Amino acid sequence: MTYKAFSEEEKEQTETNGDLPHPPTESQPEALPETSPPNRPRPSWLIPMFAGVGMGAAIVIGATRLMPNPNNPAVTQSPSVAPTGTSITVAPVTQSRVNRTLEATGTVAAYDLIPVLPQITGLQIRKVLVEEGESVQPGQVLVLLDDSILQTQLSQALAQLEASQANVRQRQAALNQARTSSVDVQRTLDRYQSLANQGAISKQELDTRRTSAATASESVALAAANISSAEADVRNSAARVRQLQTQIEQTLVRAPAGGIVAEKMAHIGDVTSNSQKLFSMIRNGSLELQVKVPETQLSEVKIDASVRITSDADPKLRLQGKVREIAPLVDAQTRQATVKIDLYSASSLRPGMFLRAAIVSRAVLGLTVPASAVLPQADGKKIVYLLTEDDTVKAQPVEVGTTTLGEKGSLATATVEIISGLKVGDRVAIKGASYLKDGDKVEVVGNGE
Repeated sequence: MTYKAFSEEEKEQTETNGDLPHPPTESQPEALPETSPPNRPRPSWLIPMFAGVGMGAAIVIGATRLMPNPNNPAVTQSPSVAPTGTSITVAPVTQSRVNRTLEATGTVAAYDLIPVLPQITGLQIRKVLVEEGESVQPGQVLVLLDDSILQTQLSQALAQLEASQANVRQRQAALNQARTSSVDVQRTLDRYQSLANQGAISKQELDTRRTSAATASESVALAAANISSAEADVRNSAARVRQLQTQIEQTLVRAPAGGIVAEKMAHIGDVTSNSQKLFSMIRNGSLELQVKVPETQLSEVKIDASVRITSDADPKLRLQGKVREIAPLVDAQTRQATVKIDLYSASSLRPGMFLRAAIVSRAVLGLTVPASAVLPQADGKKIVYLLTEDDTVKAQPVEVGTTTLGEKGSLATATVEIISGLKVGDRVAIKGASYLKDGDKVEVVGNGE
């Protein structure tokens, strides 16, 4: 497509009117072909049109430049409302009791480890009902022994007891019969004695009646003796029955006390013996920590002193204990004594575990803050956010001392001793402290301890 060239006069006219030549666009009318007269003047209506297009473009460009553009820092944006301060809870720096502790390490052991032995020997283990680590109640059945032989013997003993009791009944009947016969003979003797007194019978006949009466009395005594013997047989048979019943009961191996099964040595098919231990149990599940303390520090340890328990293997394990016993002897080789610490029940503890103990030796006054106020830093240092008078916070480096756990070893209520960096009355951020940075504007919404 060919476009018309401007003449010198047209260029001057265009420059005078402030218009510049524009390249053709799809919205502009197509130029006339070359067959049109070369010096034909531009229609007068085009000049205002070009001027209007130019002014419109200038307005659009100016408006675009005035719109906010985050990528253009030169553009001035409308001001926004200043953000409010971060909401925090603060706590005062207080002076309170701080425990000084003696550090030691040791091993968890059973407070009272009791063996479970069979009460009857020579019987085969038929069934094992518990495994290591299970809690058991006093009297709970742990093992079943084979009682088939004892059951057979019991049946025989019961039959013998029944026979003995029948023999007693028979002999009681014989005794009753002998007594009846003796009474009859005695009556006859009395009658014959009366006749003899009257001279109606001879002395020889009277003596015969007397002999019969004596024989009847002896028969009564013998029958009574036979009953005593039969009753003794009954007692012996009954004792045998009770013995077998007791032995059968002993084939149920029961827990001598409540506690936790620490070791299981019983296996199906084993035959019991006097020296064979079937289980080891931790009585009542009670554990203790046995730590070694140098003799030079032994005087600092007191009975009933509180102890903080921690574990290198499990950082979450935090317990409280109490010193129960201090060994009276010091090891001649290591120059250390064993201190036994009662441990409160914890399902995560097992005999043989290695733990650390912080034994409270004395208490002093010191500055403390809630543990949540102290924030560890990447360089190993620790800071707190100190509230200033203009409601901003300052990152204050601090040197910390002893950490005192809350009730039952709780970290949520723990406090930390501040050796340097703060003074009594300072207020530090606790809730929300981890979201702050130095110089932040804050809003205090609560006070904590």
